Amino acid sequence: MRDVTLGQYFPCDSVLHRLDPRLKIVSLIAFIVLTFCTFNFYSLAVVGALVVAIVLMSRVPLKMYLKSLKVIIIIVVITSLLNLFYGQGEPIFEWWIFRVTLEGIYNAIFVCVRIVCLILFSSALTFTTSPNDLTDALERLMKPLKVFHIKVHEIAMMMTIALRFVPTLLEETDKIMAAQKARGADMESGNLVARAKALIPILVPLFVSSFRRAYELAVAMECRCYQGGDGRTRMKQLKLQKRDYLSMLISLLVIAGVVLCNIFLPQIH
Repeated sequence: MRDVTLGQYFPCDSVLHRLDPRLKIVSLIAFIVLTFCTFNFYSLAVVGALVVAIVLMSRVPLKMYLKSLKVIIIIVVITSLLNLFYGQGEPIFEWWIFRVTLEGIYNAIFVCVRIVCLILFSSALTFTTSPNDLTDALERLMKPLKVFHIKVHEIAMMMTIALRFVPTLLEETDKIMAAQKARGADMESGNLVARAKALIPILVPLFVSSFRRAYELAVAMECRCYQGGDGRTRMKQLKLQKRDYLSMLISLLVIAGVVLCNIFLPQIH
């Protein structure tokens, strides 16, 4: 549970920390699309170089990024294996119903690198952006939806609170598991079904604690007469700076580089 880094913010003075949060969210969406638009190793190398540069510029300890990868390593391995055995072409290795082709190897590498890049880039967003900045950025980006009478502020607040409480709930789960083990609960032996049944005593107090925290948060907001949306002032005004425009230019150059690699360089098939 301690290895889950989703929603954690790492305070630091870096270039990424000082960037406009709206720009970081838009860049994340563009990067997700860009990652799945890489059709050869050259464009994939451009995306990989961008991810390495972002990780280094964030000045967040590398172990934090490794923890974020540790959680999904099983998904990466299973997905890569499935793509490895479903390639077309002349088989390099064949046994029973399993066929390994050159295209399958390429697909497995592509899927693995794509997932790793997406996780690292998403982790960089939460590591370098505080929950308050995320709320303001989401609300500003969804502002056009107010025309359709959608409660933009409430949606942004709920998304940010949910993201913010992920580390808290994971910490609470870790404490409950330690308490159950101290009382003699066995959660590590037996088959998969036995381990699943052993988690039932954890789920009940976890749900009770979650509802209690949600109720206390709602009461605290009501006692302070919290009203979001129209008429709400902000202590920090979001304005694009020179560094934001420079990062936009770099992002456009990276997108152009990926497009040119896809057009003028050979694909993997």
